[in-house]
Formats: sequence, C-alpha cells, structure tokens
Amino acid sequence: MALVEAFIPHSPHAKALGISIEEIEADRAVLSMPFKEDLVTMGDVIHGGAISTLIDTAATVSAWATDEVPESPSGATVSLSVSFIAAARACDLRAESKVVKRGRRLSFCEIEARDPEGTLIANGIATYSF
Repeated sequence: MALVEAFIPHSPHAKALGISIEEIEADRAVLSMPFKEDLVTMGDVIHGGAISTLIDTAATVSAWATDEVPESPSGATVSLSVSFIAAARACDLRAESKVVKRGRRLSFCEIEARDPEGTLIANGIATYSF
C-alpha cells in the first residue's frame, strides 16, 4: 500500500484539486476533496468533472490497496461510470471505494461520494487495469 500512499501526494491533478487519502486498508480507500471556488460550475454547485475525478482517484487507491507488489508500478482506469444523485453545494466531499472483485489484471470497484452530512452526491463503478 505504500506505493499508492506515495503516489497521490505527487499526482499533479489530485494535488490541484486538494484530494487526499483519509483511510486506506486492503481493498478499501476513503479520500476527501476540500471545497474550493475553482471547483464550481455555476453558483455554488461543484462541477461533475471534479466529483468524477474524486471518484476515479478513490477507485485507483482502493485498487492499489494491497500488499502485493505488482511487476510494473503502472495501471489505468479502463472503465468509469458515474451517476449524479444530488447537487454538491459549496462543501467538502468524501469518497469511499471498495474493490468488489480483484482479478490478476483487473479490479472492479464501487464508489460513493458524500457531503459532510452524509448525503449521497454521486456513485460510481470503475474497472482498473494493472
């Protein structure tokens, strides 16, 4: 897990959005993204692209949340689907991702993004390839 813990702070995109790891354990990760005015699309509504990035990054971290060291420290999201449930308005967001199936080359993840009150903002499914 040390590999992914080191990756996130050095990812320029995650860093620009302020995304950080709050919790990490085998096949599970919780990430947060603080509210910034730069993330809004109109008024105080956080842009869906920023929420999607949080969901994608959470999936990446949970996929790498294993003690197995891969042959090559590379991978990519090969599929991502996000459903927006409610508007996120001027608030910090938190995403929890769980690996629901891990194969030799693919990890299948389910992700939920919530506001500080626990309201479901968006959910996603992602497939990550090693």
